[in-house]
Amino acid sequence: MIFIIGCGIIIFITAVAIVRSKKSLKTILAEAKYELFYNFVGSRAMLQDFFMRKANKTDLPVKTGKNAVITGGTRGIGLEVIKMLLKCDINVIIGCRNIQQGEVLLEKFRSEEISTGNIDVFKLDISVIESVKTFAATVKDKYSKIHYLINNAGIMFGPYIETRDGFESQFSTNYLGHFLLTHLLLPQIKASGQEKDNARIVNVSSCAHIIGKLKFEDINNRHRYIPGEAYAQSKLAQILFSNYLEKLLQKEGAHVQVHSVHPGIVNTELFNGTHLKNLVPWLPNLLFKVPEKGAIPIVYACLSPDLEGKGGTYIHNCKIYSTSEQAKSEELQEKLFDFTTNLLKIEKFGVEGATSA
Repeated sequence: MIFIIGCGIIIFITAVAIVRSKKSLKTILAEAKYELFYNFVGSRAMLQDFFMRKANKTDLPVKTGKNAVITGGTRGIGLEVIKMLLKCDINVIIGCRNIQQGEVLLEKFRSEEISTGNIDVFKLDISVIESVKTFAATVKDKYSKIHYLINNAGIMFGPYIETRDGFESQFSTNYLGHFLLTHLLLPQIKASGQEKDNARIVNVSSCAHIIGKLKFEDINNRHRYIPGEAYAQSKLAQILFSNYLEKLLQKEGAHVQVHSVHPGIVNTELFNGTHLKNLVPWLPNLLFKVPEKGAIPIVYACLSPDLEGKGGTYIHNCKIYSTSEQAKSEELQEKLFDFTTNLLKIEKFGVEGATSA
């Protein structure tokens, strides 16, 4: 039923676009192709969420003295992640655009009788390189150890926008900014890991990576911009980075492990403005996960003892799940890693002062 409704919407939107849009027929059909891909992948993921719902659970162990950094987090899935971490008595450092919105969270959670943990809020626009550097420097000045890094902030679809640094916004927000932040905070993350108690880096990705393709020759999609294509590229990049970084850390013998997580098909603001929500607004409320359920696999990836020593894995409904074959390609992982370090002028990843001004 879900797939059929989706196909109906795509046919209607495509027909309207052919009649009214100024785009070329080739572009319209390419957009329709990606809509069909998303319809199939999303419908399948919703069914998986339903059949795996009993597995989607995690304990909230007391972790007094631990520090977690999360990007975004003032709404949606991130908000629920923060709430769970506070229940574990973890100190949560939030990087977000709206500091005031972040600062009121602790009062909100205290009113909900969550008396443990604490919150620090620092300004961060993850899509802007200078903002990432400033945020990382502020965090490092105050915290010598970071036990969990949750690269959560993200955007989905939307019009073509280039960031201040000249990168396509989805690529920059979902992947590039988090790559840089991980590089800058890695010394503090390494410092917190211990034998049989690894520090953890969690990249919040998506099942959309399945249809992703890296366009190294046009990474910013200037030649042809299709929102769904750009989003899938950024999500594939996250998983490739996670898997490659895990191998690097293992070679070093660092007590750090890296996971990528698909939170599920979750009813958040990311879907605002999409054809699905505009034409059948009742569907997400009926069939999508609520944010709390989307937060659970992220917290599981951070805290579960069952995952100790099992880095380089993709978590879906609190289970280790297989990724696309592309995401497993060691050649592609290394190519993207080298491409990104060159793009950001990083001389040696994870080493203090190894980023050019």
